[in-house]
Amino acid sequence: MIAEKPDENPKSHPVSNAEKDPDTWTTGDEPMTGAQASYLKTLSEEAGDEGQYDTELTKAEASKRIDALQEKTGRGQ
Repeated sequence: MIAEKPDENPKSHPVSNAEKDPDTWTTGDEPMTGAQASYLKTLSEEAGDEGQYDTELTKAEASKRIDALQEKTGRGQ
């Protein structure tokens, strides 16, 4: 097993590695995942804003809407 320097292993810094701008995701233009669709639907219903739910969103778009709805509903804090 090769020893890694602590700062070279991305798992050593999970917080800095955990959040990335959806606009820079290499897979951001792919259709949203089933988990994103389900959570977005739930958040939209809770926020009383079902217009935020769109089955044609990309992964990146869904992530941004989820973030906005989490802020609106107080979830995910």
